[in-house]
Amino acid sequence: MCNTQGRSTAKSRGICVRKTALAAATILLSASLLSPTQASAVDHVDTKKLRNAVTVNGILQHERAFQRIANENGGTRASGTPGYDASASYVARTLRQAGYKVTLQEFTFPFFNVLEPGTVEQLTPEPTEYETETLEYSGSGDVTGDIVAAGGIIIPPTPEPSSASGCEPGDFEQAGAEPAIVLIQRGTCTLQQKVENATAAGYDAVLFFNEGQEGRTEIPPVTVGAPASIPVNGLSFEDGAALYAAIQAGPVTGRVFASVEVDLNRKTVNVLADSPKGKKDETIVVGAHLDSVTAGPGINDNGSGSSTILEIAEQMAELGYNKKLQRQVRFAFWGAEEFNLLGSEYYVSQLTPAQQAKIYANLNFDMLGSPNYVRFVYDGDGSDSDPAGPPGSAEIEEIFTKYFADQGLASEPTPFDGRSDYGPFIAVGIPAGGLFSGAEGIKTPAQAELYGGTAGQAYDPCYHQACDTITNLSTTALFELGDAAAHATLTLALSKTGLFPDGSRVAQQSKTATSELDWKGHAQVR
Repeated sequence: MCNTQGRSTAKSRGICVRKTALAAATILLSASLLSPTQASAVDHVDTKKLRNAVTVNGILQHERAFQRIANENGGTRASGTPGYDASASYVARTLRQAGYKVTLQEFTFPFFNVLEPGTVEQLTPEPTEYETETLEYSGSGDVTGDIVAAGGIIIPPTPEPSSASGCEPGDFEQAGAEPAIVLIQRGTCTLQQKVENATAAGYDAVLFFNEGQEGRTEIPPVTVGAPASIPVNGLSFEDGAALYAAIQAGPVTGRVFASVEVDLNRKTVNVLADSPKGKKDETIVVGAHLDSVTAGPGINDNGSGSSTILEIAEQMAELGYNKKLQRQVRFAFWGAEEFNLLGSEYYVSQLTPAQQAKIYANLNFDMLGSPNYVRFVYDGDGSDSDPAGPPGSAEIEEIFTKYFADQGLASEPTPFDGRSDYGPFIAVGIPAGGLFSGAEGIKTPAQAELYGGTAGQAYDPCYHQACDTITNLSTTALFELGDAAAHATLTLALSKTGLFPDGSRVAQQSKTATSELDWKGHAQVR
């Protein structure tokens, strides 16, 4: 899952930490999931046959294949690496064998990789070496100089995130002729904006530390968002606060080192697989990102989502559902999600408005096997967070929440904030929804009581790390969320009634517009 632009998202691909608020248990069960005045127009569909066929063993077969691929390719499946190429080939081959029409959509993206571990040292007045990580899209460099603090740092932290440190050019004193390093706190605006302001003020390196609230204390797993020209290393809240205190007491000098590889023209692919039947003017895009971070194999993030929708695709074909679909299903395995949702953004950007109107809905599955999991459902109706999704998203959310309630299982909303591959779809008004088992956020005692697991620990302690291997999975999470994913996919594919209260489906296009709707006609798709 992607942590975009330094703001938290609970996959907060932590790089994207999604904030999650636990609703009271009484509103999580079936009696309260549907209000008397809100009823979905979607038909009831019996999905038991497909759910029985979609098994944890089937999902794990694909997970083991991804682990083998990572083992054979330097421990990673990141886009732009041989490990990703092998993963895409495996997925494409599997889907072709199942009878899908497979297309590889190639695009160019800025590749990033850390070549050597970063270093942060305080040299004076007290020599100190800090634990650090070089942040995604940092520049390379070895800078020794004065360390100064940007304006807007808030210590002690407020109960809710409130720091706007570095968001305005006025937060930075103009650096002098000698090398200088600036300390910035996380919060409010993107890290990219903070780094651009620091660079414009003449600083030669950035130290970026977390804000200090629960779930925001460790080194922030964030991305600069675009390649920077100066080193950008991260610090925990504790270390950032200690360094800030030292700066407040008098002059501080230090050293920041980062060594990275950046290729602005690296190529990768989205893998797109269309069912042979179903109305093409009402296509359901069922997506999961296929790539890992460069640091590890990404077996939960997001081998779990990719393996689950691959298993669903295989079983839909095996059971003959693909011959009687109301709507075409396009299974999409996105590339370069970990580089800021680039694969899904590229896909949507290549669609004309008329083509976009033919997408009935997007389902997104980004992390479904977190070891300390929660059953998170994207908050399509905006009842627990702001904003709501486009019209139709509330009905998709209801498909998931009603399914869990019917199974006697609790679930809870997670912000629909565009931090995963559904983001580009909702940005153009396409209804969307999906599931998420949790990333770097911390499980609360109330969540532990509802879902099991351990309070006070991360949903996925190996999020974005080398230890995100085949051992970093909850098979119970894969079972429960995998069945829910299968249920929602088949429900949307077979329901004769549309998403909206009057049973309507998608906007009608003029004859001129509909003549443009073969998206595969784009030269960028091969």
